[in-house]
Amino acid sequence: MGVGITEEMPTVLVVDDTVDNLQFMSGILQGLYKVKVANSGERALKILERGPLPDVILLDVIMTGIDGYEVCKQLKANPVTAAIPVIFLTARSDVEDETRGFESGAVDYITKPFIAAVVLARVKAQLGLKRVSDFLRDQNGFLEQEVERRTREVSAIQDVTIMAMASLSETRDNETGNHIRRTQHYVRALAIQLQKDPRFARELGDNTITMLFKSAPLHDIGKVGIADNILLKPGRLTPEEFEVMKTHTTLGRDSIQHAEDSLGLEVEFLKLAKEIAYSHQEKWDGSGYPQSLRGLDIPLSARLMAIADVYDALISVRVYKPAMSHEDAVELIVKGSGSHFDPDLVEAFVAIKDEFRAIARKFSDDEHAHGS
Repeated sequence: MGVGITEEMPTVLVVDDTVDNLQFMSGILQGLYKVKVANSGERALKILERGPLPDVILLDVIMTGIDGYEVCKQLKANPVTAAIPVIFLTARSDVEDETRGFESGAVDYITKPFIAAVVLARVKAQLGLKRVSDFLRDQNGFLEQEVERRTREVSAIQDVTIMAMASLSETRDNETGNHIRRTQHYVRALAIQLQKDPRFARELGDNTITMLFKSAPLHDIGKVGIADNILLKPGRLTPEEFEVMKTHTTLGRDSIQHAEDSLGLEVEFLKLAKEIAYSHQEKWDGSGYPQSLRGLDIPLSARLMAIADVYDALISVRVYKPAMSHEDAVELIVKGSGSHFDPDLVEAFVAIKDEFRAIARKFSDDEHAHGS
């Protein structure tokens, strides 16, 4: 039973280069605490390096070799020992000396000559504070881990939900292949490039870019509501059929809005998803659909998607056209600057056009599906 009690006792490390002081402190503390002693600062650091760590350290200030101030600074600079409370033992009582001690990391001072009751009271007080500090640190660590776990869980749910919805639309249009994934990466690459421009930096924070990446796959979700004879037609659409196809933007926005309404709250990534689904077919000069928006009235998220969507359509094989080369696709997008596309976004696109090509190759439907 004695061994069990000893193991549960807090450990006090006494550091002093005077044998009498070490014996005096040991006599006071033994029976209440497990006591370790070191007759120099160097010896104390070696004991701490080997472990196990004490719960509190009584440290003489004036010692040969490394003095107490330096020992304390080294302890506080080491994450392993930084939380151990240090009580200085000193014959000095000057304000300057006490200030220097607290600045080096000590939590308390005991001045010589030592009084047993004072020593025990100071040690007990610091051990009580340490227990509270350790408890709070453990709780904070647990809460941080739990928040991180919940955040990962919510993010995973978002990803799975979006990809499930996006894949649903993709199954209706079997020619798109990896179109969803490619456009998702195009949008992120373009947004990151645009973030370097001070005019867009505030609107395109890191979190917004992450949300854009998550939201982009839903740009064509409204195609789920388009009849097969139009959506899967092996050729160009008639003007009447195209008017029906154009409704996929509104259908997409409304389906996402319905999902958000079911949640009963506004969700950031769904807000962007609605913008992208509803407005990615708008054109800079106002000739797009469904609202004929012009210029900066078109949400930035939709303007980004417009370039990503058109580029991928140009370099992809369709039943009514072959794949266009990367160079020709870039040329067409540049020609559309100021009419179809935001000129600033086209400039950013040209700066990273090789990155677009790399994304297309990485997520190619097959080796022949895209222009090189």
